[in-house]
Amino acid sequence: MEDDKPWALVSGVVEHGVYEDLTPIIKQHFQILCYKDFLQNPQLHGPKIQAVLVWNNIPPTDPSTLRSLPSLKVVANGGVGIDHLDVPYINSLGVKVTNTPGVVSDATADMAMGLLLASARKIVQGHQISVDPNTTNHKPQSLMGVEVTGSTMGIIGMGHIGCRIAQRGKGFDMKILYHNRNRRSVKEEQAVGATYCEKMDDLLKESDFVVLAVNLSPETTGLISTRELNLMKPTATLVNISRGRVVDQDALVKALQSETILAAALDVTYPEPLPRDHLLLGLPNVLITPHVGTDTLSTSRKIVQRMVENAVAVLKGQSIPNEVKPK
Repeated sequence: MEDDKPWALVSGVVEHGVYEDLTPIIKQHFQILCYKDFLQNPQLHGPKIQAVLVWNNIPPTDPSTLRSLPSLKVVANGGVGIDHLDVPYINSLGVKVTNTPGVVSDATADMAMGLLLASARKIVQGHQISVDPNTTNHKPQSLMGVEVTGSTMGIIGMGHIGCRIAQRGKGFDMKILYHNRNRRSVKEEQAVGATYCEKMDDLLKESDFVVLAVNLSPETTGLISTRELNLMKPTATLVNISRGRVVDQDALVKALQSETILAAALDVTYPEPLPRDHLLLGLPNVLITPHVGTDTLSTSRKIVQRMVENAVAVLKGQSIPNEVKPK
């Protein structure tokens, strides 16, 4: 019976468009309330909500919102990153937190390689020249790119996504270096042809492409700043598919302007979107996409399915597939 299903607070209900088949996945297990409708009368709706399904940071999980949800049992986040969630505080309310690792790895790794290739071979610039009605020289020297095959890729953050990126780099016969908090097993290294760099500085000095795939934490905030950029080759490209705050953007602007590094390809910035007058937006050696690393229909379905599985497991007192616990 529909009335027997628990209530979930969600970012929105999509009846039409590319995401329309995601809502039925949630409705199989929950009665759903959109955040905008919840805001009309939190006192009325709040007590019945047992699960919050967070998509693109909505609904928010600030103390004010959480205090209005006395029956809440779980905050199920869509995606891996939980830097927008105060996990200790949420747990202090007796509420579990979950995320969706694994299901986002391939799409995010594809995006990393797509950014790397597009930047190296100046694909966006080539398209713009090809469709410009004023183009007279359709193959200017400015489109001369950087060879990807046989180059060195350094991956900072060798978790599930980092390993998937390494797999793709191996397909381009790239030399793969990586730096990680914990070294992977020899078997895992051999599977992707990766070499461990105990010191991140060594990776920065040797890599033609530095790919950031770390989680955002106090330790990784500002991980790449002036010092680190100065260690990179002047022919190197920085690729960021992690979080915008991992990079000191002011330092990055200066490094790109002064040609300390060759280029940057970013799927993440801080804030998102950047102010329209931000200096990064005017630099010719920057490629920026709007944090779409996981945005494929297949991955979106997997994310929603995993969010629902996690939430249902909490409410039924079952083993939780992907619980996030304070470190």
